[in-house]
Amino acid sequence: MYHWRKFDFFEEKYGGKIPEEVTGDIQCCSSGRGKVVIGSNNGSVSFLDRGIKFDSGFQAHSSSVLFLQHLKQRNFLVTVGEDEQISPQQSEMCLKVFDLDKAQEEGTSSAAPECIGTLRIFTNQFPEAKITSFLVLEELPPILLIAIGLDNGCIYCVKGDIARERITRFKLQVDGVSSKKQSPITGLGFRMDGLSLLLFAVTPDSVSSFGMQAQPPRLQTLDHIGSGVNTVTMSDRAELIVGRPEAVYFYEVDGRGPCWAFEGEKKFMGWFRGYLLCVIADPKTGTNVFNVYDLRNRLIAYSLVVDKVSNMLCEWGNVILISADKSLLCVTEKDMESKLDMLFKKNLYTVAINLVQSQNADAAATANVMRKYGDHLYGKQDYDEAMSQYINTIGHLEPSFVIQKFLDAQRIYNLTNYLEKLHEKGLASKDHTTLLLNCYTKLKDVEKLNTFIRKEDGIGELKFDVETAIRVCRAANYHEHAMYVAKKAGKHEWYLKILLEDLGNYDEALQYISSLEPSQAGVTIKEYGKILIEHKPKEAIDILMRLCTEQGTSNGVYLSMLPSPVDFINVFVQHPHSLMEFLERYTEIVKDSPAQAEINNTLLELYLSRDLNFPSISLSENGVDKDLSVAAAVSRADSEKRKIADSKDAMEKDCTERQHKGLELLKMAWPSDQEHPLYDVDLAIILCEMNSFKEGLLYLYEKMKLYKEVIACYMQNHDHEGLIACCKRLGDSRKGGDPSLWADLLKYFGEVGEDCTKEVKEVLTYIERDDIVPPIIVLQTLAKNPCLTLSVIKDYIARKLEQESKIIEEDRRAVEKYQETTKNMRKEIEEHRTTARIFQLSKCTTCSFTLDIPAVHFMCLHSFHQRCLGDNENECPECAPEYRSVMEMKRSLEQNSKDQDLFFKQVKSSKDGFSVIAEYFGKGIISKTNDGTV
Repeated sequence: MYHWRKFDFFEEKYGGKIPEEVTGDIQCCSSGRGKVVIGSNNGSVSFLDRGIKFDSGFQAHSSSVLFLQHLKQRNFLVTVGEDEQISPQQSEMCLKVFDLDKAQEEGTSSAAPECIGTLRIFTNQFPEAKITSFLVLEELPPILLIAIGLDNGCIYCVKGDIARERITRFKLQVDGVSSKKQSPITGLGFRMDGLSLLLFAVTPDSVSSFGMQAQPPRLQTLDHIGSGVNTVTMSDRAELIVGRPEAVYFYEVDGRGPCWAFEGEKKFMGWFRGYLLCVIADPKTGTNVFNVYDLRNRLIAYSLVVDKVSNMLCEWGNVILISADKSLLCVTEKDMESKLDMLFKKNLYTVAINLVQSQNADAAATANVMRKYGDHLYGKQDYDEAMSQYINTIGHLEPSFVIQKFLDAQRIYNLTNYLEKLHEKGLASKDHTTLLLNCYTKLKDVEKLNTFIRKEDGIGELKFDVETAIRVCRAANYHEHAMYVAKKAGKHEWYLKILLEDLGNYDEALQYISSLEPSQAGVTIKEYGKILIEHKPKEAIDILMRLCTEQGTSNGVYLSMLPSPVDFINVFVQHPHSLMEFLERYTEIVKDSPAQAEINNTLLELYLSRDLNFPSISLSENGVDKDLSVAAAVSRADSEKRKIADSKDAMEKDCTERQHKGLELLKMAWPSDQEHPLYDVDLAIILCEMNSFKEGLLYLYEKMKLYKEVIACYMQNHDHEGLIACCKRLGDSRKGGDPSLWADLLKYFGEVGEDCTKEVKEVLTYIERDDIVPPIIVLQTLAKNPCLTLSVIKDYIARKLEQESKIIEEDRRAVEKYQETTKNMRKEIEEHRTTARIFQLSKCTTCSFTLDIPAVHFMCLHSFHQRCLGDNENECPECAPEYRSVMEMKRSLEQNSKDQDLFFKQVKSSKDGFSVIAEYFGKGIISKTNDGTV
């Protein structure tokens, strides 16, 4: 027989007598809503508070209170007792419902609660019998379901609102009608299972249930053994518990469940917070023992010898035992910490673990118990069992605490087990992954390493830090495992790093990149393209072409979503020829790339650079075998020299070909119908200057109409013939050229410091033809060249002097004419001031009719009828248009004078700036202001 361990998980909290205010013999008790209710044989009901002090009382029945129940949902008290009806010798059994929240004032000083309903239990349809059990179920307010068990095997049920007398009565019979033997109802119990309601009924000979949803309620016999009074209770899981001398039985809806063999006659039974409460008569000693059973952990949580118990109830978290002599004992459960301390002192760690798990303690408390158990086992050097406990603390105990213990003890197998569990629960850090993999590699346990890495093959995500696992496997030369993890986790960069840097498998790396999605392939090629270009340039360029062009796709919108070749330029570092090949292939296929300008800029840099990092072949001490003979050394040196010469020739040839391509690109990427080219002009000019590419520089300057920079190139090369030819082409104003180029050319020959008589004469021809530079400037410019003689400009000066003389004569005649005109004007003005004006016209200038009064005469000698002038009498209609034209011209000139940019532009662009200034003065545009300034 299994022996149950005994512990003192409970303690006595209060012991003593029932207060004296409680009169009569105690018949029944109930608890709920913070009070203990006692019914006595004198019909009184008493209430005790938390301190077991008398709180209040009232007279519920006139004779005796047999049963009572304090409801939980509403503060109602339901009692069954005897009340005198006609005489003290005649009494009747009544059921009463009291509302404890409503007090009814009576003649006495005490206030009794209001009785909201009284019901006679026995009627003609419900014959009188002895009541043996009583139970009330609170349904939806205000409905109550009351079950009254009788000694004849019947159960009288009352359902409804007793206060409003809206009730239904019905009778249930446990034993059959034909049964001769009638057993009393010793216990009742309600069970709510969803919407269904079950009523358990126990007799000394049977256990039955009634399905209350059916009409009439359906009877089902669960067992053919029963029990006596006070040995029936309900568990917190709504199981019926029946106590018999040999055992305690549990019943479910469909029949008997588990049973527990506790010897001794059961006097009282109850249920409290998962504990079974039993008062058992000990046949050996003849005493009553109160036991608290922890059925889940198979232990007796408390045991105490007690007197004859008349009532047992639970309230305030205590178990209350009331004896027949009105003594009372309160027993309360100790806190979890006290119980665990008790178990730890006895090294009963398994009991402690079961205890915290059964009482639904939080996970942290459970883990703490397991940690202490693990520490205990570790101290006994039972490392395997200790580790099994530490594993259960994962998630609550800091892993470093456990890891440090087993690192010190060199228990690598246990440590490996712990780290595996840590990873299974997804709580491992990068350091834990590193440590676990190092354990595997140290143990050389390839099978476990495979299991750890491949156990999730094809299912979900890996439960460890991927990058840490890859690094550890690489360091231990487990490259296949590292590659597997990288591929499974989609870490393409790591996968390629291993292939390229560790294994040097370039072909497989190329195949792997080709199998990736375009976006992923683009990222990996940016990372490892340099290595691939170095070892497999053709294949790498093919992949880049597929990424950037998606050959076979002509959808322009889709093409704009593809990666640009510019994004991959950095992978061609130190491999410019491969870059040039890639960009040339791309431009052959894609003609309208969004990055065309950047591509052309890069190609120009490649084409125009004189040195594309050709391998230099040089002789060094390290390159010559010191053991060779002198003749062999000389022969080898000659061979190296030939290689250098051949290399230089190849470089020169390559440079010429590339510059030819560069010039073609400069022209092709700047069509004549576009204002701007498809490349950076400033960059192109810088490249041409840096690499002395004259043809490209001349093309760009001429295309940008920078003619002065064009002739500057010829001047730098002292190409006189090309210089004059260029000026003929670009300096002809009749064809839109810039004639000032001849002035620059003249200045150049004046400063060149050599005899260039022929060239100067030709330049002077064009300067004289277009009158580009004044003669004085020509003289001053050519005077700087000591190699030129006066004969170079003699004819030119003679012709210019003759032209100047003619101009002077023309100006003199014009001055005389203007002076005469001015003189006549001044004379006419004086006459107007001093002499009367005689108007002799006899006809109107407008209508040609004879003038009559009123008439209007103007100083211009025009006369008009007043009626012909209309409203305008202030100006002559004949002279007004000419006057307005002159005034409008003056206003326009004055407005132009305010535009200084226009004035200076005319001065700068004119051959003779002084003539422009003189014209402004002559028109009166530039005149003296009020303050005397011009």
